[in-house]
Amino acid sequence: MDFYAFNCLPREERAELVWEHGRYLAIREEMGCSVALYHMGRFFAEVWYSPEDNQIALVHGFTSRSLLEPYLDQIDLEDLSE
Repeated sequence: MDFYAFNCLPREERAELVWEHGRYLAIREEMGCSVALYHMGRFFAEVWYSPEDNQIALVHGFTSRSLLEPYLDQIDLEDLSE
């Protein structure tokens, strides 16, 4: 699956795919949410969790290196080629 098809799925299905197939890489805080980064094989996914609402606010896939920048001090992209 590519990130285009992934992003077309309902949020609940995207979250389920991340839990089942994603490799957790890092977490950060943004706008009051905990944002977890996962490697999905051919793309990355972020899961935005809102502690205020106690629910997942957003799940999206991407390939853009610029969206990885907030995590680059926590992850080594070389490790993902394994």
